[in-house]
Amino acid sequence: MHFRDLNEAQILALAITAEEEDARIYRDFAESLRADFPGTADLFTRMAGEEDRHRHRLIESFRQRFGEHIPLIRRQDVKGFIMRRPLWFTGALGPKRAREEAALMEIEARRFYEAASQRTSDAGVRQLLDDLAQEEQRHEATAEEITDAQAKSGVLSQEREAARRLYVLRFVQPGLAGLMDGSVSTLAPLFAAAFATSNTMATFKVGLAASVGAGISMGFAEALSDDGKLSGRGTPWIRGAVCGLMTTVGGLGHTMPYLIRNFHLATTVALVIVAAELAVIAWIRKRYMDTPLLSAVFQVVVGGVLVFLAGWLIGSG
Repeated sequence: MHFRDLNEAQILALAITAEEEDARIYRDFAESLRADFPGTADLFTRMAGEEDRHRHRLIESFRQRFGEHIPLIRRQDVKGFIMRRPLWFTGALGPKRAREEAALMEIEARRFYEAASQRTSDAGVRQLLDDLAQEEQRHEATAEEITDAQAKSGVLSQEREAARRLYVLRFVQPGLAGLMDGSVSTLAPLFAAAFATSNTMATFKVGLAASVGAGISMGFAEALSDDGKLSGRGTPWIRGAVCGLMTTVGGLGHTMPYLIRNFHLATTVALVIVAAELAVIAWIRKRYMDTPLLSAVFQVVVGGVLVFLAGWLIGSG
């Protein structure tokens, strides 16, 4: 059915289920964020309580006017109504994105009440819907006030640092491990094949096989190493996918030049790409792992050079 076709009883029933759903979403936000971001979790717990109070007022109004039976009308039953995102998606949001999502929810709720009040003829129901629209608008300001207070107390800065640590643990670390493995470990088989055969297509196939194989191996190794429950490193399959993908990318970077038919040109381009890969790895270690730049460069370059020499000696021997 369309929103314009709803009668007063159906509008109130829809508002009741909408408030209940929003309260549940806020509590899901709070529960998922509580361990790492208690300040933001407290904000969503308060907002869920406000939605509960709205629902109770709507239920009381419905009982007084239409009786005890409240029909189940949900957002997805009404055409033109804005749908909430699935909980499996929103539950994974960080604190900043969750606050932005909550702000959109409050704006949508206010607009709904403003539109609903125009479709009711009962003065009491219309007054209630207008009041709820104004309260939803005040919620936006209240949330901002709470956020400002938390920022002044240092809670938000602590949460930002915690978010940074979690980002490093869940994405940067497995990605960096994969990139290092793919960029370095595939050098030996790739350049061994290159100098042994001087055949660019054969070298490309060896590099492709080494890159894909290393990606699969590293992906499974990362996913099976830790379930993330105690370490806080996040979902195993996401870490495994990140690690495996970056491993493959690291190997393919210096493999792709061997699609060039000229062996010497292909090798020169591959060596330039290897140097760029090692520089990127050193920068990431400095940026996210707090490793001094010179130390990061030395560690990465020495390892890469040793592996390259091993491949060159084996291939030329």
